Amino acid sequence: MRLNAWLIGGLLAVAQTANAHEDFTNLCHASSSYDLTVAPSSLQFDRASPSPRNVTMQAGRVSVDGIPLRLNTEDGDRIALFEDEVRALVPKAKAIADQGVDRVVKAIRTTLAAEFDDEETRAQFDRVLARRSAELKRRIADSTSTHDWQGDAFDRYTDAITADLAPLLTSAYAERAAAAAREGDLGAVLAGAHPGGLLTGVIAGDLGQRLAATLAPLRPQVKALCPSLQRLSELQRAVRGADGKPLDLIDIDLPRH
Repeated sequence: MRLNAWLIGGLLAVAQTANAHEDFTNLCHASSSYDLTVAPSSLQFDRASPSPRNVTMQAGRVSVDGIPLRLNTEDGDRIALFEDEVRALVPKAKAIADQGVDRVVKAIRTTLAAEFDDEETRAQFDRVLARRSAELKRRIADSTSTHDWQGDAFDRYTDAITADLAPLLTSAYAERAAAAAREGDLGAVLAGAHPGGLLTGVIAGDLGQRLAATLAPLRPQVKALCPSLQRLSELQRAVRGADGKPLDLIDIDLPRH
């Protein structure tokens, strides 16, 4: 479900890898075709298609595509409880994302430290990583919508991180190649001759494996959120829209044994 997009987006924005996304998304077997915006007094679910495209919850009331539902007292209570569950779940997901950022940055630093032994180069990387991780934590803390981690907004942010790191990698490898050329090491010169894919190479190589290991300890915390998602699924099924069908904001696809 996209409720944990703060978690997934936070990790992916630093790591730029889909490995964590696959792992964390599948833990609770939960999904949703809606994005979620947590407003001060309401929850807003929206999607491009199909209908219903917009569902708004506010203090036990529901409107679907702008039309208020007529709810009995029990259904109103279920909606109010649904709202409370969502508002309690979001900060928990954000807290895990915050830990994930620290773990991912540490993994990147370890990988780069093994790759470059020049103190000034490592100091430059540290400054960029410190700035970007602090910024990312602020984005996670301030985010009120999963739209912040989808589509163009997400692409622009990951592109900005790449724009910060890629020149440093290019410069570091260029200096290494120049030193190798002075020493007559042709192999080392050729290894640094194609800087365009350097960042991708570092991310996809040793770091990719290191990320899987460094994020693994967060799995139990994510798994602990699954009962909340299950309760949300049960609450929504008890409330029916104007068409007589249950609300379908979250899908739980439990594996068959």
